[in-house]
Amino acid sequence: MECLDLFNEKLPARPYHADHLSNGLKINKKEKAALARHIQPNGPTHKLWLVYDVDRRDAGLHWEQVGAPPPNLIARNPANGHAHLLYGLHTPIRTAIDGKTAPLRYAGAIDNAMRDLLNADIGYSGLICKNPLNPHWIVKQWEPELYTLDGLADYLDLSPYQNKRKPLPDYGLGRNCTLFEKLRAWAYKAIRQGWPDYEQWLNACVDRATGYNSQFSTPLDSAEVKHTAKSVAKWTFRNFNRGTFENYIAKTHTSDIQALRGKQKGRTKREEGIILLKSGASIQEVMQLLKVSRATAYNWKSNT
Repeated sequence: MECLDLFNEKLPARPYHADHLSNGLKINKKEKAALARHIQPNGPTHKLWLVYDVDRRDAGLHWEQVGAPPPNLIARNPANGHAHLLYGLHTPIRTAIDGKTAPLRYAGAIDNAMRDLLNADIGYSGLICKNPLNPHWIVKQWEPELYTLDGLADYLDLSPYQNKRKPLPDYGLGRNCTLFEKLRAWAYKAIRQGWPDYEQWLNACVDRATGYNSQFSTPLDSAEVKHTAKSVAKWTFRNFNRGTFENYIAKTHTSDIQALRGKQKGRTKREEGIILLKSGASIQEVMQLLKVSRATAYNWKSNT
């Protein structure tokens, strides 16, 4: 079973796992964790599997009735028919803080649309799934080939999620997107307030993430919130310190650039970008100053 082998191969090095969720989650090496009934399918920096919790007696075939793509794997409860449907991605989505926002939001839109189509549980975070390696579940592989995001999108109506200024619904991967974006935007500014040591900074990130999570109608599992907070804390602590910030200020706040900024009031962001590039600013500096993608900055560069 090709997908089952891949699932085993790509497990996190030390995944969360449990035989009975009521007893709480444990962390162990994947060789031991793989024996448990429930396991963490995705690692801390990438999402390879999109997982849906379908609480129906006919969950094993419900996807076909609603016109959803065939799952790569289904792990079904023999007692009641409820199942976890797993869709593997050919190119995993990077969920670490240095990942690109656009693919994460696209995946979030697909995740929400798929959940709507399957009528899957909106309270399920996807952190832990029925372990298809465990013989307690009835496991079926339907589709041996992994999916691209575009391949999944062909089955879905993404029109409700096309407005990029509107936050994704606060369930599924939409919660992860929202939490991640709000936390890292806060962290970029907050770390400069006193330059705390790592433990102080990690605690501050966890507190802030927990606060954001409490605003969701169905909050994420606390383990997933801590995981996101730790990712943001580690990256910002490594990349933002007094020295690197002073270098950034020196590069982006020269008298010439400040003078250009004064002249740019009332101009569009595109006009500002072209002017900055003509003045000698780098692609990276324009991306940071105007909060635009690399592709946008390169497009402006071609107009200079």
